[in-house]
Order: sequence, then C-alpha cells, then structure tokens
Amino acid sequence: MRSIWIKRSLWALGLGLAIAGIVWFAWPQPIPIDFSVVTKGPMEVTADDEAKTSVREIYTVSAPVSGKVLRTARDAGDPVIADETVVAVMQPVTPAFHDASTHEQLLAAAAAADAAEKLAEAEVRRIAASLDFARKELDRAQELARTDTIAVRTLDKARFDAEANAAALASAKAQLDVRRSERASVAARLIDPSSVPAQSDSACCIQIRSPVAGRVLKIIQESETIVQAGAPLIEIGDPQDLEVVAELLSTDAVQINVGSSVRIDGWGGAPVQGRVSRVDPAGFVKISALGIEEQRVRTWIDFTDPAERWSRLGHDYRVIVHVIIWQADDVLTAPAGAFFRKGNDWAVFAIRDGRARSALVTLGQRNNQTAQIISGLSEGDQVVLHPSDRISEGVAVAEREVQ
Repeated sequence: MRSIWIKRSLWALGLGLAIAGIVWFAWPQPIPIDFSVVTKGPMEVTADDEAKTSVREIYTVSAPVSGKVLRTARDAGDPVIADETVVAVMQPVTPAFHDASTHEQLLAAAAAADAAEKLAEAEVRRIAASLDFARKELDRAQELARTDTIAVRTLDKARFDAEANAAALASAKAQLDVRRSERASVAARLIDPSSVPAQSDSACCIQIRSPVAGRVLKIIQESETIVQAGAPLIEIGDPQDLEVVAELLSTDAVQINVGSSVRIDGWGGAPVQGRVSRVDPAGFVKISALGIEEQRVRTWIDFTDPAERWSRLGHDYRVIVHVIIWQADDVLTAPAGAFFRKGNDWAVFAIRDGRARSALVTLGQRNNQTAQIISGLSEGDQVVLHPSDRISEGVAVAEREVQ
C-alpha cells in the first residue's frame, strides 16, 4: 500500500509540474518596448535646409571689346589691388580665312580700286594743269588791267577760272585719298592669316586691371581664346566679407522674420551663430532630387559670431542652416515618435502599472525630434516610443533589454 501511495504521489507531482509549465509558457509575457519620460525644458522650432556661403560683393571682370584674351597668370586666391593689378590681357584677333569665291571677289575689288586710284591721279594732273594755265591767264589779265587794256569783266572771269580750278584740284586730291583708302581696305581684307606676325607683349592693346581690392575668387576664362565683348573673364571679391544664402521652402519662409536667429553647422567646424538679414519678396520653382517641384525663397543670413570662428569658410561652401521660428525655455515635451493619430486627435500609449494605456493629448509646437504637450500628460509620465501593432489598450509592457 505504501509503494502504491508513493507512486500516486509522484504521478500527481509530475502532473502538477507539467500543468504549471504549460500555464507558465501560455501566460502572456510583457511586450518589450522603448519608452521615454515626459519632461520640461527648453524647446525650439527651426527651418532646416542646406545653404551655401557667398561673398557679399562679387565683381565679374568682362572683356571690354571683342578680341583674343591671353592665358591669365592669376590663380584663384591671388590678392589683387584696385586699379593696379592686371588680371587679363587682350590682343587684336588674327584676320579670318576666306573661301575661293570671296578671294576672287576681293581680287576684283582690288583691281577696281587700283583703276579708280589711277583715274583719280589722272584727274588731279588734269585739273592741276588747268589751274596752272588759269593762274597764268590771271597774271596776264592783271597786267593788262593796270593799263586799262581789257575790260573789268575779263579780269573777273580770269580770277573766277583760277579759283574754280583751285577748288576742283582740292576736290580731286580728296577723291584720290578716298580711292587710296578704298584700295588699302581691300588689301587689308586680302591679308593671309598665316603671314601675320605674332603679337608681342609690347604690341598688346588692352591690359584689364582689377576694379577693386580683394582676391581672385574664380577664373572663368583661363586659357587663351577669342572672346566677344562682354564675355566674363574673372571674378573678384573679399573672402572675409561672407554671408549665407539659403533657399528655403516658401511655407517656412513665411514664418521667418528679419533678425531671426540662425544656427549654422555642417561645414566641418564648430556651429556658429547668424541672423536673417533679408527674405526675398519673390519665390522661384526648384526641382528637388526626387523630381518634385518646390516653391523656394532665397533667405540671406549674416554671421554674428567673430570672424575667427568661421574664417576657414570660403566662397560657395556648403553649410546647414537652422533658422529659429519659435522657442521657449520651460515647455512640457515628449519625443515625436511617441505620438500617433486616433481619429482626428493625437494620442500616446502611457505606461500605467506596467501596462499600456492610451491617452488623448493636445499638441502645440513641433519639430523633427520633439513636440510640445498642451494637455493630456504630466511631467514624469512614461510613454511608449514608436508603438507597433502589438501594443493595444491594457497590454503588459516591459523595457527592452539592450544587448
């Protein structure tokens, strides 16, 4: 009997342990979660975007005339002195080639110019002979007039002929000069480019000097080439006179005021402070990297920190700007990842006695990381971060163990 009782006891104990194990495994375990604590502290809302630095006053030196610009001896970063430093040198262009038809036309024009010049020379000789004869006739008439041998009319006629021939001679000589100039013009158009000697520095026509003191920012035309009048050659400015130009979304720009504080970072050095100096009154369309049309507004920012803190920045350097739209010192906040939509309201899962309890909240200002809580939570409350579909009303939760 005793052995039977012992066996039954062992079977009962085993059965109890088995039932306990099944119950333990079947009992719902707390869901591991990440959580955060609602706290009070400073908060700010910013408009964040990429921007670039820019020299405040950039001077673009352009070619004053069409011609050949020589290879520049300047490099980006070289200092220049106003009205002294030569930044570009220009020479006249070499005559252009012309085709066979144009060449024959120019030869014919040159032959016609030669003939016209010879005709003008002959006309000068003829009129010169007439003038010589008229002057001799005038001398004879004046001698005869002293003895009253001829009429006054005859003397006047001789004087008129002499003056008319003198004027005709002057006109003929001027016409000869015109014909010679026309011949020279045609001869110049016939010049072969290969026969033109190379220009020396002493024969240079134009030396372009820097309009302001500063440094060379960019060499637009470095190599020797032919340029048209007005072609940009070089950019000059003062690298220490920097500002930041940001192209912000128009929805952010409308919330920014002149004088708003700006934090500037992402340039490779310590963050520096700035201030909005101007917001453009007109926007423009910019295509984003994803191909989306965005309405952007240029915003101009001045540095407020000493130049020593940002002196390593240069023209067209990339920076990240954070323009402060709103800020407060004592605000009840929680991470933005804790909030989700419940109908038309915002809600969170607050942790009460180890279980998740949903709570409706009223939010105020928000940024990329945190949100201001107007009502629904108190300082010190714990909320579930990024709740998954496993989190529901009343479910047991426990802090996730960090491996």
